Amino acid sequence: MQRKASAIWKGGLKDGKGVVSSSSGVLSNTPYSFATRFENTPGTNPEELIAAAHAGCFSMALSGQLGAANLTASSIETTATLTLEKLDSGWAITTVHLDVVGRVPGADNAAFQKAAENAKSGCPVSKLLKANITMTAKLEG
Repeated sequence: MQRKASAIWKGGLKDGKGVVSSSSGVLSNTPYSFATRFENTPGTNPEELIAAAHAGCFSMALSGQLGAANLTASSIETTATLTLEKLDSGWAITTVHLDVVGRVPGADNAAFQKAAENAKSGCPVSKLLKANITMTAKLEG
């Protein structure tokens, strides 16, 4: 299985502009720039897309872990907060914190926490990242 995305960048680092696209068409010439990446200008950037991918991947992994325990979530809401820092060696994604709230009928907190930890370590995006990945998992009734 392969997934494809592409980027086109034109110009210098600070004054240039780029677009990203995905083969599915969900992203289609979506603009990004130095200002959307390193400043607070509205728009997407690679790190935001990684955070979205991580939140989506983790949520599906948690659903799978819960299913293995014969539990089905009515909802799993995950927010991934990615930190990009300038280190001596250059820019690096240093941490990702996952905030997850699950509504899982019939689950106790111990079963939910175990499933969440397994999902955090087993999610393919978690495995890809070299960042420190932390998590707060809350089971709601």
